[in-house]
Amino acid sequence: MREVGHSPALCARFHRASELIGRRWTGAIIFVLLKSRCRFAVLAAAIPDITDRMLSDRLRELEEEGIVERTVVPDTPVRVEYALTKKGRALASAINAITDWAHKWVPAEAPAKKSRRRSGH
Repeated sequence: MREVGHSPALCARFHRASELIGRRWTGAIIFVLLKSRCRFAVLAAAIPDITDRMLSDRLRELEEEGIVERTVVPDTPVRVEYALTKKGRALASAINAITDWAHKWVPAEAPAKKSRRRSGH
């Protein structure tokens, strides 16, 4: 029997994780890095409409969380590469589940939004 008047509780760990991973652009960055390690310019080119500033900020946040590692390759010129850590790669099943869901439920092309302006009629 179900308890009457009992409200479901939100798991604090789930909430923190979903807020972290659900931030704008974060999922896209993880999605691309699951394919391979990347330089900054490759990441920027792979993610439409992300600004360099936002990419830099998100990469820094993910690095602080231990999800992304930044490696300086001492070539000439110096290269900086980004890759997922073990913690970041552990997100693969979640990202794949979202990808599968998106392929089933999200239209390939977003429909054009209707204008909210009214014609004076």
